[in-house]
Amino acid sequence: MHDLITMGRVGVDLYPEQIGVSLAEVRTFAKSLGGSATNVAVAASRLGLHAAVITKVGDDPFGPYVRGALRGFGVDDRFVGTHPALRTPVVFCEIFPPDDFPLLFYREPTAPDMTIAVDELDLDAIRAARVFWTTGTGLSAEPSREATLAALSARTQFRGAGRPPSPSDRGAGRPAEVFHTVHDLDHRPMFWSDEAEAGHWARAALRHATVAVGNRDEAAVAVRTRDPYAATAALLELGVEIAVVKCGPEGVIARTREELVEVEPVRVDVVCGLGAGDAFGGALVYGLLAGWPLERTIRLANAAGAHVAARLACADAMPSLSDIEPQEVRT
Repeated sequence: MHDLITMGRVGVDLYPEQIGVSLAEVRTFAKSLGGSATNVAVAASRLGLHAAVITKVGDDPFGPYVRGALRGFGVDDRFVGTHPALRTPVVFCEIFPPDDFPLLFYREPTAPDMTIAVDELDLDAIRAARVFWTTGTGLSAEPSREATLAALSARTQFRGAGRPPSPSDRGAGRPAEVFHTVHDLDHRPMFWSDEAEAGHWARAALRHATVAVGNRDEAAVAVRTRDPYAATAALLELGVEIAVVKCGPEGVIARTREELVEVEPVRVDVVCGLGAGDAFGGALVYGLLAGWPLERTIRLANAAGAHVAARLACADAMPSLSDIEPQEVRT
């Protein structure tokens, strides 16, 4: 059984080794695995969780690279499909620390991960995963949108039919009640022609989720406010149990119906902020599955994000628990 299955974007990141210059001036690039859902699975695996990703690559030399990189990070690649007529996406960025990292996506005419169809999903595995993670990008076009919503619906139906499998069934000795569906708001404006449509589908996905996570801009797409206190409250009204809004240098606001948590940021010298949110996501899943209090979970997630922000790469920079667990959150 999987601790975590994510579903969504994959790609090959080509990040400049020269910082503070435009792409036109870059001389060399570093290649690494990328894509938000993929990075979250890698982040969770680096923390010791059994993770897999549902995605697709193209029938090109980058496809085997993605599969090999996933296996190298300990991520199960059994749900990675191949589209015979499309190319694996490539992503370039520019690096202007501390907070400007423009992205250039090569995903035309469409990306293989946007062609995931309902009949390609292993719904039994999705239902059985202790945490299932979807992203806003997966809602931006068909057939990925239908597949994402079908997977979310399968989770809702499974949960409504009774309790998830017991700890003895999973062989992990962990609490049976830890069973979450996370929707990462993950809004990329270039993938949408209409922000109102993005908000509509985000709310449709959130009705099936137990956890919502995103930054202030992404929250605003879903609930029409950038204020993190109002946004977390509005996300709870949509039915999630935990709402998390990341506020960059101002920290993180997380809320349940019983608790409001405000966690200050971890101060680092930022090299590249890309991937920090995915590291946050992997650590968030770790804390949820460990049954930690919400504040402790968010503090670990903040530390994971800061670790990656201080480094150039995304997947390659994901930390182990010993890299990030500060003394105040040790067991």
